[in-house]
Amino acid sequence: MTVEIQKPPKKKIQFILNKQPVETEVSTTMTLLSFLRDQMGLTGTKEGCGRGDCGACTVLIDGRNVNSCLMLAAEIDGCEVTTIEGLGTPEKLHPLQQSFIEEGAVQCGYCIPGMLMSAAALLRENRRPTREEIQVGISGNLCRCTGYIKIIDAIEKAAKQIS
Repeated sequence: MTVEIQKPPKKKIQFILNKQPVETEVSTTMTLLSFLRDQMGLTGTKEGCGRGDCGACTVLIDGRNVNSCLMLAAEIDGCEVTTIEGLGTPEKLHPLQQSFIEEGAVQCGYCIPGMLMSAAALLRENRRPTREEIQVGISGNLCRCTGYIKIIDAIEKAAKQIS
């Protein structure tokens, strides 16, 4: 007896990715994380836990932070998606990116893309967050290399520059 394995169906989607329109097909079972990394070649978004616990895969969907490992790629149809590659450019860093560099908030760097995306979502909603609000805003992002002080300092510095 031969067992035939069927491929999952595909869905055509249209969305905005880092300010650029995209139209493509995706497997209905593919996560947004896999789609971004494997199909779109955007490897700045990292996979840490694959369960939504660490925040390394955080991206913005319509300006809100989302764990891309928990979302299906097909769900972004009609949405605006921003990854770390769309936050700033090498020529013109986002104030958060510049602050992270200046404050020494980057150690191994694995968690930093997700941390920056959560911070960007926070500052979009609250231009002048308190240190406690910053702590809450990045609470879904785990960093194993720091005590978070420099990260919080960097977000606080960027908030002053943005507002």
